[in-house]
Amino acid sequence: MTTHSAEHIAQQEVAAEQAYVDNVYERLEASGQMAQALVAEGYARGHIGHEGGLVERDAMVFQASKRIAALNAAHDGLVFGRLNLLDGESRYIGRIGVRDENRDVIVVDWRAPAAAVFYQATAQDPAGVIRRRVLRCSGEKVIGVEDDLLDAENAADDLVIVGEGALLASLSRARDSSMHSVVATIQKEQDEAIRAPSRGATTIGGGPGTGKTVVALHRAAYLLYTDRRRFESGGVLVVGPSSVFMNYIERVLPSLGETSVTLRSLGEVVDGLRADRHDEPVAAAAKGSSRMTAFIGRAAAAPLPGAPTEFRFFYKDDVLRLEASDLDRIRRHLLSGGKRNRAYDKAPAALVDALWRQVAGERALEKGEAEFVEIVTTDDRFVSFVEDWWPPVDPIEVWRTLPDVIDSLGRGAFSAEELKALKASWAIGEPSIEDIPLIDELRYVIGEIPDTNDNDDDGPKQLMSFERQEREARDDRYRATRSIEDDGFAHVLVDEAQDLSPMQWRMLGRRGRHASWTIVGDQAQSSWPHPRESEAARKAALEGKPEHAFRLSTNYRNSAEIYDLAAKVAVIGVKDPDLADAVRRTGDLPQHHVVSASELTAQLRTSIGDILERVEGTVAVVASRADLERLEGELADLIEENSGRLRLLDGLDTKGLEFDGVVVAEPDAITDESTAGWRTLYVVLTRATQLLTTVGTTDRWRERIV
Repeated sequence: MTTHSAEHIAQQEVAAEQAYVDNVYERLEASGQMAQALVAEGYARGHIGHEGGLVERDAMVFQASKRIAALNAAHDGLVFGRLNLLDGESRYIGRIGVRDENRDVIVVDWRAPAAAVFYQATAQDPAGVIRRRVLRCSGEKVIGVEDDLLDAENAADDLVIVGEGALLASLSRARDSSMHSVVATIQKEQDEAIRAPSRGATTIGGGPGTGKTVVALHRAAYLLYTDRRRFESGGVLVVGPSSVFMNYIERVLPSLGETSVTLRSLGEVVDGLRADRHDEPVAAAAKGSSRMTAFIGRAAAAPLPGAPTEFRFFYKDDVLRLEASDLDRIRRHLLSGGKRNRAYDKAPAALVDALWRQVAGERALEKGEAEFVEIVTTDDRFVSFVEDWWPPVDPIEVWRTLPDVIDSLGRGAFSAEELKALKASWAIGEPSIEDIPLIDELRYVIGEIPDTNDNDDDGPKQLMSFERQEREARDDRYRATRSIEDDGFAHVLVDEAQDLSPMQWRMLGRRGRHASWTIVGDQAQSSWPHPRESEAARKAALEGKPEHAFRLSTNYRNSAEIYDLAAKVAVIGVKDPDLADAVRRTGDLPQHHVVSASELTAQLRTSIGDILERVEGTVAVVASRADLERLEGELADLIEENSGRLRLLDGLDTKGLEFDGVVVAEPDAITDESTAGWRTLYVVLTRATQLLTTVGTTDRWRERIV
């Protein structure tokens, strides 16, 4: 067949598919109009004039609006697949299901059982599929088709086969700033993980570039499809390592028709809080350690700095005293009953009781305890003392006291180096990503803040002073806005799980106590320095849930030339790393430049410019955290000139991302930055899909891997 005739045949096939797709979009438009009509009807029923009409209105409007959102989200590239089956059926697969005017299915939702064969059929086991076709679309327009012939023996003589196969075609396309759905090119082993049982914990492992993240996201969409009532009402939480990563993946689920999933980075898991800053390695490791649990408990029970240590009250002819030892005894008694804030209403009574036991003399006793309670609890001196001694506390307020108590309450649990690093981190005054689990721990240890306007009619009252109102207003931008009871989800999906500290596992465990889980990770890419400690916390978070393990074995991201280099780094970073098989070669070997310090910036600029010219998509410059600020200034004009294509990141922020080209600045600085430095360098090298260049003033890392 000549090139001209092949192109003509391909154009004919595209035109035929376009005719079918046009019909699908007509039906989609009709469905949208019907949903809009239901919204209008729902609002009309709100005028009926009784409560039932309002309930019916809300239900109709909610369901119809959800349908409109799903139709809009799945609009682009709605139809992406077609199966020619052995029995003569031609079955189309899409992001959502579509029916014609007779209610017959004209597009099968990719998550439906009838679509499973699209992903599971192979040339070795065609499962009744003769040809699998992927439609490449831009909006409503079919721009190309790629075919896989799975059963040549049963194929008709005139069956047309176009292209080199959908997977190989997709691997060569340029990357942009967002992750995209791979719903059209899911492979068999990936599909098995997506359709795993919903109960328990599904773990998805494998080396870089095997599609773990995108498979997990497709699994979330699949679970919502198969048991929508459970997962939509209970909620699906997707957690990733950074806000950069969450921005990268945010379009995947909406493109699959799912808009109700909660996406949070580790710095945003606690509702109402947000942190983007990582601590330095020593502080980060100390904050993440399970040793922090006991320290947080002690800090939550300790008096606030500046709290009064004694109380004097003049009653009749007596001077009633509560010394420091008395107050400590009362404090222990109040805390023995549970969480600190739950004892808020009990504190005044406990103090009054201790004072009453000191009352002596007939004249003092003549009017009895009831009058004594009334006199004491309405006295401004007592009200002010109680407010200062046992105020309701916000977790942020207690978190701010940690640098004041770490020496006294943390000595013995943390080394001198860790104590110094912790105090330096907390001195910044704003929470880091590693602080968010500590604040969450405090939420559970101290309990929710009681409503100060909702005291019982009986017993002493507590009032909030103007000074305290001002203090709470100052910390309001860091206040967790949801109650503890609202933290639970029906499903928790955690990506880059190998990086989670024990404290982060505790934080996520609270959200998934009654949930099913999808856990994605690769130990060879771990940045957490103590894997055994983290594994113990992981087991506690899962609470004995059954696990279904899946391993993805094929690296679709990196060229073999790039991954061969990265694999040598992985062997240094971890014993027996899970190395995937890279499926393609490009002929472009990684480039390495060793220069003097004075030449470093110039060589970086040259290497960046070279890669930008050679690839169409995105390029990353990756450096150690210590070098990042300097490079931001030195490369500012290049980054601005290539906005949208060129990014400067540290190693941790590259987690889960991919770029057409990567330039690594000072690889030895990355390996030296922490005890997990070699694993971080492995991550960095495997971000590149086509071109990789390293530039440094030293070359020790390459000497180790030769």
